[in-house]
Amino acid sequence: MVKERARILVVGGGYVGMYTALRLQRRLKRELDRGEVEITVVTPDPYMTYQPFLPEAAAGAISPRHVVVPLRRVLDRCRVLIGEATAVDHAKRTAVVTTLATEEEGTGGQRLSYDELVLAPGSVSRTLPVPGLADHGIGFKTVEEAIGLRNHVIEQMDIASSTRDPAIRDAALTFVFVGGGFAGVEALGELEDMARYAARYYHNVQPEDMKWILVEASDRILPEVGEEMGRYTVTELRRRNIDVRLRTRLESCADRVAVLSDGARFPTRTVVWTAGVKPHPVLAASDLPRNGRGRLKCTPELSVDGTTHAWAAGDAAAVPDVTAGEPGRECAPNAQHAVRQAQVLADNIVHSLRGEPLETYEHAYAGSVASLGLHKGVAHVYGRKLKGYPAWFMHRAYHLSRVPTFNRKARVLAEWCLAGLFKREIVSLGSLEHPRAEFELAAGGKPSLDPPHNPKGSS
Repeated sequence: MVKERARILVVGGGYVGMYTALRLQRRLKRELDRGEVEITVVTPDPYMTYQPFLPEAAAGAISPRHVVVPLRRVLDRCRVLIGEATAVDHAKRTAVVTTLATEEEGTGGQRLSYDELVLAPGSVSRTLPVPGLADHGIGFKTVEEAIGLRNHVIEQMDIASSTRDPAIRDAALTFVFVGGGFAGVEALGELEDMARYAARYYHNVQPEDMKWILVEASDRILPEVGEEMGRYTVTELRRRNIDVRLRTRLESCADRVAVLSDGARFPTRTVVWTAGVKPHPVLAASDLPRNGRGRLKCTPELSVDGTTHAWAAGDAAAVPDVTAGEPGRECAPNAQHAVRQAQVLADNIVHSLRGEPLETYEHAYAGSVASLGLHKGVAHVYGRKLKGYPAWFMHRAYHLSRVPTFNRKARVLAEWCLAGLFKREIVSLGSLEHPRAEFELAAGGKPSLDPPHNPKGSS
């Protein structure tokens, strides 16, 4: 039994937030029934996104509804509050939260009190002051961005097919991806595969007409799968006529022209930015200790170093890697660690409430898998290197086993099976991003100025 009534506040509904709350409501079932424990989850979205499936969702292999997990259904014993934590005062055990109703209420953010704090807000895209990036760049961290990018790519093919201006056609069929990590390479591989398939239904667009460019500032891509598999990935992408440019940076994308550090210039309507992430801003708005990279300093027990009743894991936490032979080594901020850290974190909160000894987080990195399109992939798992179809199959099998809930597993598996029997969907639903545009025109209103040329489009 817990020693005293506890209010647990979980900030974030991603891997760490959802899995921590899920395990807490299971471990503390009796205490929740007796009212001795209260769990509140603050998250900007009412769902958890399984990000490894975003590239396949963008390519149309998986429905976007099936790569997200509804939090209210899974966390039925928790209070799910849709909003953003903007500040944390751990000395006073309070957090300021803005909700969807905050602006209409006009009273400012509400202040939540807690006894135990779990900070797991994740990360946000790390951008650089590149001219034109804020105006023309597209991110790839959310399911909305993934589906928007799919609509955008197909729409560019529609533009190229209908225009008689060769300059517009060339810009529409040029796609620039910045960042050679998992997000950039997998998104590029899946979307190029999808666009290559879709080209067969256009009478005047061939796969050879499209330019796919991957820009990476370092001398290798996919460092997580090892140097050898990284070189294989470069070779495989170039074999598909994808222009891979290493040791190259994006200098500007103003006026819809991508200017690279090697002097190359590409008129383009598509710049996808996947060049890294940074800690969530709420960490800087707290009184908790952080390291030089802005992540929370944590102990091997996943408590925030130098404090009590504060816990963290995932992208927001600098967790010591006790399995590494060298001191000062930290766990990589990836899903493999986040899911396992969430379980230990939840168990340690329960131990703390019951006055029991805490557990140490210990997990040796198992390896990585990456998809490069249909039936193509690379993997480096437990020292074994795979490529091509075996790696692609391992990628699907691994992530199918890891996606939360049996419901989502069954739906994703069913979609994969049906995809083997029927053709791909190549429909762009760009009007979903501007659903009122048609009605505004019909009602005599002025069309939206964003986008300026096509109020129903996605670009």
